[in-house]
Amino acid sequence: MSIKKVMVIGAGQMGSGIAQVCAQAGFDVTLNDMKQEFFERGIGAISKNLSRDVEKGRRTEEEKRAILDRITMSLDLQDASNVDIVIEAAVENMEVKQSIFKRLDEIAPAHAILATNTSSLPITEIAAVTKRPAQVIGMHFMNPVPVMKLVEIIRGLATEDEVYESVEAMTRKLDKTPVEVNDFPGFVANRILLPMINEAIYTLYEGVATKEAIDDVMKLGMNHPMGPLTLADFIGLDTCLYIMETLHEGLGDSKYRPCPLLRKYVAAGWLGKKSGRGFYVYE
Repeated sequence: MSIKKVMVIGAGQMGSGIAQVCAQAGFDVTLNDMKQEFFERGIGAISKNLSRDVEKGRRTEEEKRAILDRITMSLDLQDASNVDIVIEAAVENMEVKQSIFKRLDEIAPAHAILATNTSSLPITEIAAVTKRPAQVIGMHFMNPVPVMKLVEIIRGLATEDEVYESVEAMTRKLDKTPVEVNDFPGFVANRILLPMINEAIYTLYEGVATKEAIDDVMKLGMNHPMGPLTLADFIGLDTCLYIMETLHEGLGDSKYRPCPLLRKYVAAGWLGKKSGRGFYVYE
């Protein structure tokens, strides 16, 4: 099927990035959130990214304006009534996502694909609340979306081949690299990444080394662009905890148990960069 009109749900860091790359690729984009201030914050981030591209000569001011003009504000899910695909990028919570998908199933056209940007939750379980599980799929973008090339495309148990092929073709049009992944907790990216981060937190918790030393070992010894504790702060410690809990519950193996220090920081509201404090303090 041909995809021309896209709705992105959630104007946060991930949602605004997805909206930006869709608009850059020529799609008409409806960016939905619950409040106008959330939309304005998201469109502000998109405009800032595009202005940086203009300054560096990667695109013109006219191109920037054309991209922004392809993005329309939405404060009502009813606006999904005339789109070809919805990409949900709301909070990483099963109840929230199922609630959104139930409503989308009633609103979106019969041909529309319902995609979720979940980083760890089962696609099949999300699809089960709809009457169109064959048209539900995972599109897990990496952060920051405008920069990172990978998109994990996750089939649910019932996802049709035609739906997968349409989403794969759309992903390539976004100048991203699609990788097909089966529906297991954490998929590939977070099943490997988050246990590494969790082990780094255990290393700090057990007093093996300081946070700076742990990050330096992984940067200088393993050639990682940033250390695992810095990366955890960037992802959000609440998100890290939620993914570890999803892995632990879904796979039933004690190696996925979240570190007590991670739980303590989240309980204290030390969520990383977004809250001003995590393993490091941010101005």
